[in-house]
Amino acid sequence: MLVKYLAPATLAGLVLSAVLAPTQVAAQAASASDSGFIQMAGSLGLLQAKLGKLAENKASSPAVKDFGKRMVADYAKLNEELEAGAKQAAYPSPVMLRQHQQTYDRFLRMGRDSFDKKYMAEMVADHTDAVRLYQQQAERGRIASLKELATKTLPTLQQQTALATETASSVGAEVTATADGEKQGS
Repeated sequence: MLVKYLAPATLAGLVLSAVLAPTQVAAQAASASDSGFIQMAGSLGLLQAKLGKLAENKASSPAVKDFGKRMVADYAKLNEELEAGAKQAAYPSPVMLRQHQQTYDRFLRMGRDSFDKKYMAEMVADHTDAVRLYQQQAERGRIASLKELATKTLPTLQQQTALATETASSVGAEVTATADGEKQGS
């Protein structure tokens, strides 16, 4: 008698899980892309603030020192917004990822004589990556507040990329074009 009732219930459960599973997977994938954005953008923001502070102290060129100072100010504000966005979306606060910590450590050990060119080449590359990251979030993000933050921040990042490219050229850092026509530091 028990089997008579359990068999249809089990079948119904299997059918429901098969129907609901793709929806749950899609929701998890959307959440993963938003959490990935917060994680990467937050880490990149923390890196930019720390490298900017380093540039203020290590750079030889006044233009590079000024660029570093601007990065400290711009990213202090952006990092607060990213932290608030993470909190609002119930994600953990951003932390610096290992790859960004390694970049910071490399610049920390770098001598003053090679700092300016390498820092500005890094800034062109990082800001090009940041523009791409924020553009993807603005277009494909699922959490409205994070999508709005990305959309609002994108013009500032594009200005920073242009300024980084200009400053890199002024100190003789090599900046080459990538396949999609964007500038990239080298």
